Amino acid sequence: MSRTQPPKSAPPAPEFFSPQVSAARRFYLNLNPPRHTPLAVVSGGCEHCAPDYEIHRATFPFYSIEYVVRGAGSLKLDSHHHELRPGTVFSYGPGVRQDIHADPNDPPVKYFVDFTGKKSLELLCQSHVRPGTVSQVFPANEIQNLFDELIRCGQRSLPKNGGLCEKLLECLGMKIAEARATAGAGGTLAFTTYQQCRRYIEGHFPRLKTLRQIAQECHVDGAYLCRLFQKFDHQTPYQFLIRLKMSQAAEWLLQPGTPVKQIAERAGFGDQFHFSRVFKSVFGVAPDTFRRLR
Repeated sequence: MSRTQPPKSAPPAPEFFSPQVSAARRFYLNLNPPRHTPLAVVSGGCEHCAPDYEIHRATFPFYSIEYVVRGAGSLKLDSHHHELRPGTVFSYGPGVRQDIHADPNDPPVKYFVDFTGKKSLELLCQSHVRPGTVSQVFPANEIQNLFDELIRCGQRSLPKNGGLCEKLLECLGMKIAEARATAGAGGTLAFTTYQQCRRYIEGHFPRLKTLRQIAQECHVDGAYLCRLFQKFDHQTPYQFLIRLKMSQAAEWLLQPGTPVKQIAERAGFGDQFHFSRVFKSVFGVAPDTFRRLR
């Protein structure tokens, strides 16, 4: 996955974009919107943090929501310490100190969106993530698709996409509030097993191929694994595996010059047409169309 390159006429990327990443998909729009704008998304993205990733800021010019989809780390907002894990959502803004460290053995992959405007605080309060607070969404991947769509919208850089980004941000806030309200299942043995299996799939998905293989390597019964995902997620273990493979394939498609057939083989598909059908079932468009839309 490569960093988004702005057009030559665009100003340099914001200084607050960290270079301590192994890969990133990021965008930035108008970093100085009109003063009385109700709500304006200024930047966002997804960062695969490097093992030495760390952030130390006494304040921040915008409001921000960050979301950890996998990996681990530590977070300090003002004087409050928190653990970063899949599903963690936190917010900060002007006047809130941020100290973020990646776990070098399991660096986090995290999404972020930065925004400003008179309605920003209201949105955060309604989402139950006031600046300087931390929440947890359940299941851990519950808001990932909305963040992905927000990034796609921001990267297209079309004049009309500013308003669409704001609508997606509002949807994201509502989804965080909804997912946070149903997060009471943590702590049980079944939920712990589900989390362990999910993390295993995330860590080994490039070579995993079948539900049977997943169950064997996670040392659980296949039917039980399916019941865990049915209870704590909105997809089967195999659907989760396929989504991870297709997300990685989508990142490869952003690299110009790589044939779709080669990407299919790298994703573990010997048949390019089967790969295209599976890719379309996940993203709604064929690989060639996806590449043209970027």
